[in-house]
Amino acid sequence: MMEERPSADEVLLIGKVIDAFGLRGEIKIRAITDQVDHLRRHVRTVFLGEERRPFTLQRVHEPKAGILILSLGGVTDRTTAEALRGAEVTIRECDAAPLDQDEYFIHQLYGLRVIESGGGEIGVVREVVQTGANDVIVVERQGRSDTLLPMIHDVVERLDVAAGQIVVRLLPGLIDDDNQEG
Repeated sequence: MMEERPSADEVLLIGKVIDAFGLRGEIKIRAITDQVDHLRRHVRTVFLGEERRPFTLQRVHEPKAGILILSLGGVTDRTTAEALRGAEVTIRECDAAPLDQDEYFIHQLYGLRVIESGGGEIGVVREVVQTGANDVIVVERQGRSDTLLPMIHDVVERLDVAAGQIVVRLLPGLIDDDNQEG
């Protein structure tokens, strides 16, 4: 029986197909997950492309950091694998590795209200920039220019996805209120 295709908000991006690998239909992906062991042990189905076509995940190999070689059910030759080049590779969010208390999925931050620890609302998360060292949220502020806030422990007091908010401690110089628009 063919697995039902999940909706876009039920999946997490784990990488993108960059090429075929070998002659037996394996695909090479540029991975954005560091949970390779969890992928090997617990994920049985991956979804490819915008249409989220389901494929049985048969084997995962990591030849070097950030690159994964996947063997997928039904992809048995190089020509079929090459046709998948450029496709996004996703998994169901419920199949992802459990998050630690201070971890989050990037997509969970969009639209959260950002509130100063004193109670005043700063704005809403419009974008998340991944810098490598830490994530930075772009906060859209009513009647003012956007502001950037680093997602670090010194700034973020509490992240409550269920309540739809991030409570922050504003360090001196983080927000320049002199640049008000209008």
